Amino acid sequence: MRLLESFAERLGALINNLEPPAQKEMARAIAKRLRASQQQNIKRQQAPDGTPFKPRRAEPVRKKKGRVKREMFVKLRTAKYMKAKATNSEASVEFVGKVQRMAQVHHYGLRDRPARGAKEVPYDERPLLGFDNELLEDIINLIGENLVG
Repeated sequence: MRLLESFAERLGALINNLEPPAQKEMARAIAKRLRASQQQNIKRQQAPDGTPFKPRRAEPVRKKKGRVKREMFVKLRTAKYMKAKATNSEASVEFVGKVQRMAQVHHYGLRDRPARGAKEVPYDERPLLGFDNELLEDIINLIGENLVG
């Protein structure tokens, strides 16, 4: 553990030696990589750890005709709703606008009303944002490229 802390301290010192525009550019590249990874996970309908999302609940036998069910979170993964943000010291990916609440309900498996006036229903936990080892390696490589080049 101590080895990891000393590595983080040294890496922080190297990053701080970069000019502020270079720091922001590196953070922007990391944020874009993070967003792309999260979008791919959502497209594959899987959590960041690789486990598949729990499927939707089965519809009642009598349902509306002509209704097309698409995969979950198609619009949510677009750049309009999933923003990559960067400053000199951090990179983040977040959901913005009205979809933020819906994303939070699904991510944590909370209870919500699917429509105004409807009863609250529990939603299954479907983690939308997170890290895996491959993503962490990509981020470390991005940092290394920015420090060297």
